[in-house]
Amino acid sequence: MFAYNSKESKPTMQNQLFSNRVGILATMHQKERVIAPLLEQELGIKVIVPQDFNTDIFGTFTREVKRSGTQIAAARLKAEKALDITGETLAIASEGSFVPHPSLPFIYSNREIVILLDKENNLEIIGEEFSLETNFNYQVVDNLENAEDFARKIGFPEHGIVIMFELSAKNDIKIIKGITTKEKLLETVNFALNNSLDGKVHIETDMRALYNPTRMKNIDKATHDLIIKVNSHCPNCSTPGFVITKSIKGLPCAICYMPTPLTRAVIYQCKKCSFSQEKLFIDGQEFADPSQCTYCNP
Repeated sequence: MFAYNSKESKPTMQNQLFSNRVGILATMHQKERVIAPLLEQELGIKVIVPQDFNTDIFGTFTREVKRSGTQIAAARLKAEKALDITGETLAIASEGSFVPHPSLPFIYSNREIVILLDKENNLEIIGEEFSLETNFNYQVVDNLENAEDFARKIGFPEHGIVIMFELSAKNDIKIIKGITTKEKLLETVNFALNNSLDGKVHIETDMRALYNPTRMKNIDKATHDLIIKVNSHCPNCSTPGFVITKSIKGLPCAICYMPTPLTRAVIYQCKKCSFSQEKLFIDGQEFADPSQCTYCNP
């Protein structure tokens, strides 16, 4: 096993549930580079990555293995598998997705989650980051020049590339991943063009974390969100993970006082004892800008 050792660990008094416990990080794509230092410093967890842990069995971005279930379910399966093979009680896993933005369908977004699964205390806490900062992209090319143009667009060679092409009419797809040098790119594209059934090559960004610094930054942000949620304790039973479960719209307009689509309040709820609490004006604003009012601006 590989253990990530930080110079110093500073768990808060409130997080004795996790301090000095071993946490198994279910990854094969070097996510420990951003997740481990944060969990060790902020929560005191001794992060370990199991050797030869194959997360590809839960789904791949290149679609050889389809992810079964939701994004959260896939992350949970990774964490549970890591606990099964190590016999530990605390695990961390992450899962990413890339889909068109719900409000801007022509722009891709990246949703990253980091799940903390604690079997000893029957806890599941999930950090999340939803971002437009992504270089997720693909293109079908039939010449080297177009392939090089695509590579420049997605930030190659800092970000890796995947090449796919069809070898035969039997849907025999060749996939070459982890291309990170110009020499390898030229070699692979030329090989693919010469061997592709239709003379075309599918080229896309390698979205695995170790080949994608942009995605790695979003995993870092999701881990920060996880830590914030772990540090949010239930006022009733002190269990970590006292998080927002519902938003209530209707923040009043500053001019006409009519309710707007903006959030007026949120509901926090404890997963363990079910205690809930409403908090008004979560962003510190008691009134909405009139530009957001459907009455003042129909």
